[in-house]
Amino acid sequence: MNAMGSVSQNYGGELTRLPVEYSEPRWYAAYTCAQHEKRVAEQFTQRALENFLPRYASVRRWKDRRVRLELPLFPGYVFVRLALRERLRVLETPSVVRLVGFNGRPAALPDKEIEALQACAAAQINAEPHAYLTAGRRVRIKRGPLAELEGVLMRRKNGLRVVVSLDLIARSAAVEVDAADIERIF
Repeated sequence: MNAMGSVSQNYGGELTRLPVEYSEPRWYAAYTCAQHEKRVAEQFTQRALENFLPRYASVRRWKDRRVRLELPLFPGYVFVRLALRERLRVLETPSVVRLVGFNGRPAALPDKEIEALQACAAAQINAEPHAYLTAGRRVRIKRGPLAELEGVLMRRKNGLRVVVSLDLIARSAAVEVDAADIERIF
């Protein structure tokens, strides 16, 4: 890597400069076929690709029974950490449609957002899908596994929730918070 933040590669006798993201692992959102998220995550694990599929518990009522299901928090997406030069390993995976990005180029997610989602899952904080929000009172979580994460404050059933949005995939999740753990962003 040189001082300009790029990596030099030799292709067929030519020296080419590649952006740093081609050699340094970053988090990307892999868009999957409908209801194939769990299968894609399993295949990523088999291919030794670091991945993360946030889930939430949902109780569904059928005719004769109630069933507890583990569903993807962000339907249609599995997060994968890789250097872009390895993206073919992801794209060759059955049921993966593409890596989310702009103008045909995959866009990396901020590490802070994925780390917060992983901390939320590890702490078994109750999160569930929510409509994507961009307007409302913006707050920052001050303490706990989601510290420093920003979102939109909402009230629900005598409690407070912060709706955290991942702008790249236009999806949101709502997490319960204590009023003492949030601060308003001006």
